[in-house]
Amino acid sequence: MGKVADPLVAPTPRLNPQAFTHRTSLSLPPDFPLAEWKRFGKHLFLISDSSSWWIGDWLIYGQEKYPNRYRQAAEETGLDYKTLRNYAWVSRHYAVPERHPNLSFQHHAEVASVEPAERAIWLKQAAQEGWSRNMLRQQVRQTLIAPQKEPEERVLLRMDVSSEQGKRWASAAERHGRELTEWMVLCLDREASRQDSPGR
Repeated sequence: MGKVADPLVAPTPRLNPQAFTHRTSLSLPPDFPLAEWKRFGKHLFLISDSSSWWIGDWLIYGQEKYPNRYRQAAEETGLDYKTLRNYAWVSRHYAVPERHPNLSFQHHAEVASVEPAERAIWLKQAAQEGWSRNMLRQQVRQTLIAPQKEPEERVLLRMDVSSEQGKRWASAAERHGRELTEWMVLCLDREASRQDSPGR
């Protein structure tokens, strides 16, 4: 019997033999058909998007297997630390079965900080509706911070915090891909919802 293909593993694209790839360039024949050009572009995107997962998993492996050499090895990729940290952070949040092959890495990044059951619903809907990353972000924000039909009264809050606290909060917000104030509002709203839920 032949080996059954894993539906969660996207096939590695085979590039057109008429295309010549180099370290710094791509050469296509002058009579490259439009349909083939479009198909080739999809393959290039698949490779680019998959590489985000590959790098993330590579970093996680290095963190666990070679903790003393991980940072140096990561620096050898040439990518900045913030980018690498983001790849690893998103990849760590999703077990392989949770990753949707029909959605981009950036789709997953948008809801990585959401509770697993909830983000699974978001990703499933995004795949079914064909949402772009920006559309997914918009839908999530509209749900988490639902707009009011009538202007609501605003309250200005002032907080006296230490410089160290401010830095820690800003760093946490950055890890979640949010602005500090947006991240603070999301955290406070989430905690308030938990406190208001039955059984608390």
